[in-house]
Order: sequence, then C-alpha cells, then structure tokens
Amino acid sequence: MAFEPPQRLVRALDEARRDGSGPESGAAGAVWLGALSRLVESAVAGRGLTVERVHVPGGRGSLVLLVRRADGGPAVLKLAPPQARPADERAALGHWAGRGAVRLLDGPGEEPGADGADAPGGAGGRAAPRGGAVEDDGALLLERLQPDVPVRSLPEAKSMLEAAGTLRRLWVEPPGGHCFETVGERTGRQAEAMRAGAEASGDADVAALVEAALGARAELLAAPVEARLLHGAFRQSKVLAGERLPWLAVGPDPVVGECAFDLARLVRDRVEDAIAAPSGPALARRRVKRLAESLDVDRDRLNGWTLFRTVESAVRALRVGRARDAELLLEFATWL
Repeated sequence: MAFEPPQRLVRALDEARRDGSGPESGAAGAVWLGALSRLVESAVAGRGLTVERVHVPGGRGSLVLLVRRADGGPAVLKLAPPQARPADERAALGHWAGRGAVRLLDGPGEEPGADGADAPGGAGGRAAPRGGAVEDDGALLLERLQPDVPVRSLPEAKSMLEAAGTLRRLWVEPPGGHCFETVGERTGRQAEAMRAGAEASGDADVAALVEAALGARAELLAAPVEARLLHGAFRQSKVLAGERLPWLAVGPDPVVGECAFDLARLVRDRVEDAIAAPSGPALARRRVKRLAESLDVDRDRLNGWTLFRTVESAVRALRVGRARDAELLLEFATWL
C-alpha cells in the first residue's frame, strides 16, 4: 500500500531520535518508518480490512488509518513502533474493555456492555492475550470515534470537566501479575535525563527548577498511595467524541501508580492560554484546586506531580530544540 506518512509523525520520530533519552530513542523509529508500508499491508490483509484513508494530521507516535471491517463496519487501525510499547496499550485497553476508553476490536473486550464495565478483562478481571499475528504486529484495531472532535474543542471550563470525568473512569485496579511500568520506574528514567538536561543547558534557573521537581518526586515516592492503572499520557487532545459514550480516551501510555500523577498533565493543558492570561499564577492554582477536589485527589500531591511533569517536559523540549515550548513550560512551573 503506497502512502505518505503524516508529517507530524515523521517529525515526532525524528525528534525522538534527537532526544535520545527515552524508549523511543535511537534509530528504531527510522527503521519502523521504512517498513511501514509493508506493515500496513500485512495488518490490513490479515484482518480483512478496507482502507478508507490515512488520518491526518494523526498522532505523534503512530499511524492511524480509517478502515472498514469485512462486515462493512467502521474501525480504526493504529500502528506504532515497538519502542512505543503498543503491547502495553493493547493490554491496558483490553483491561478497560471500553470503560472510559476506546474499545479494542481485535482482542479482549470486543463485545462489552454499553459502557464496557461488565466485560471480561474490565475493571474486575485481567485481559487475556489472544496470540498470533494480531498480537505481535504492533497494530491495534479500534472502534472508530470522531477523530476530528476532541474534547479540547469545547470551551475551556467544559472541556476540563468532561476530560476529568473521562479520566476518573480509567482509574481501576491493575490486572494481577501485570507487566506495566510503575510511576517510580518511569519517573526514575526521566529524572536521569532531567539532571543531564539541566547540566547541558548551563542555565541556573533551569537547574533550580529541576532540583525542585526532583525533590518533589522524592517526597511523593517516599509516601506512596494506592496504585491504579493510569492512562499515562492523558490530556484533552486524548479524549475524542464517541457514540456509545459522549467522550472516550485514546492513546494511553499505561503506567501503574497514584492518580495524582495521571491528573498532573491535565493541569497544564492549554499552557499557552494560561501564560497569556493576565492572572496566570492564580489560574494555575485554581486548576490544581478544582481538579483535586473534583477527583478526590490530594491537592499537594497533585501540585507536586504537576511540577515534576511540567519541568520534565520543559527539559525534554530544550533537548530537541523546541525553545518556545520550553519557555512556556518553565514559566508555568514557576507558578507551582
């Protein structure tokens, strides 16, 4: 199948290569991109699909195709490189079984109830692997949502409310014997890159914020709270309009840990609007307070994880040359 990968995906893979600090670093992304046409052909043929079109701009870490199944039903085929851990996404979606998240169509949870809560592999059970090519090719066949209607399209107050409500549904006990990364493991890897990035920047202000963020992480991990299966990459653009439920989450990078970690990324959503607001620092404090109260999360822990995740993203932006993004994030971090 001949097609041009979306430029957003190509740029993101190149950025990951230049970053060199995470699981998507190195030349693996380029190798995957070179084999993508063959991978698409295999995944489409193996599932008896008909491709309608490539979704553009699509995601930063995957190729998304709008397809039709053999019975004519609409679906989405998502392909991601191995270093993006598509097997983890499959396992998490199978465990949620449509509860608050897009439904996996070629694995456990294909036929859940109206909201997926009673499906095998849902909140009360473990998703069992299916095996075979479907399990191993890095492709996910998903229910089709409305890719051009994210919750972010709503007014800010409404979008925050709907996004938070969607996130709450995902916070369930992880499956027994799971192999998901923990918050401690993920942030430990990130902490090493943050230290190196602060040193490379030669900026005393960046170094001070990194030290504050690392200190907050140490305090939070020293007093752990109940762990849940988390989305891991949740923000408003990861919530799309659906039919069986108004809003459903997509694109998880699942991790097991405390809910405040998951919510922290949402606090800084629309950071450019927050920076432009005349009362930015007060706005940031209100967001922390309102989100913590609405989802029964400890306010101080949410603030701490928001600081860590904001600074981590800022340092990563510096590493790959996105100076403007880093500037906005660092300013937001000073408000926390």
